[in-house]
Amino acid sequence: MTLSYPTDLTNDQWCLIVDLLPRVRKLGRRRSTCLRSVLNAIFYVSDTGCKWRMLPHDYPNWQTVYTYFRRWRIDGTWERINDQLRRWVRVVEERSPTPSMALLDSQSVKTGLPGAEQISVDGGKLVNGRKRHILVDTIGLLLMVVVTAAGISDQQGARQIFECLGQKRPKFPRLVRILADGTYRGEAFMRWVMDSFRWILEVVLRSDEVKGFVVQPKRWVVERSFGWLLWSRRLSKDYERLPQMSEAFIYVAMIRIMLKRLA
Repeated sequence: MTLSYPTDLTNDQWCLIVDLLPRVRKLGRRRSTCLRSVLNAIFYVSDTGCKWRMLPHDYPNWQTVYTYFRRWRIDGTWERINDQLRRWVRVVEERSPTPSMALLDSQSVKTGLPGAEQISVDGGKLVNGRKRHILVDTIGLLLMVVVTAAGISDQQGARQIFECLGQKRPKFPRLVRILADGTYRGEAFMRWVMDSFRWILEVVLRSDEVKGFVVQPKRWVVERSFGWLLWSRRLSKDYERLPQMSEAFIYVAMIRIMLKRLA
């Protein structure tokens, strides 16, 4: 008997996502693997943080599941699903499908896999691992993610984010303003953002007069998004050999969050 798990898709969630998956090619043999079971297995790994080889036998073979996960990373499926679900969530919340403002931040995390690529020390936070650079809308939904070595500065990571976003500019026709914290300040960097992409980079500085933790207006949204992502145990550290696989798991975690909102 096949068991069900709390991370499995509901029927309503499956109906939302099924048409966003790559279609079967007309030529070639018929697909023998159930894509719903594959997605359930990927969500199980994301939520529990287990190794691929430790997937329960109720799911397809772990190598098959991993192959789909990797293939959908390479062909951009995870990003496309994230983009469409984000548009639907925004419409449900009576907002425009595309944002006019975004929020930028980074998070350094330790690595849990010896021999992983692109690892270094974040000197400011004394973390040996990788850094997650994310851009979210004003309700905390993911627009773009780039994972780098932790030693990469926030501005260097932001440049990669902006360059990737600039290549997909038609997806964000209304975007004009980006909020960030003091690590992104600097006239040269802000001018580069404006000259290259026509976006206004607005830096929200912390007041020196106030001591202790202070919630910054709107800036707390991106911090909350990092908190959401850590609900996924796979993201408690960086367990991936390649940073691109880390990016894929971040998209998967956000996809699960949005599916729960929609159904």
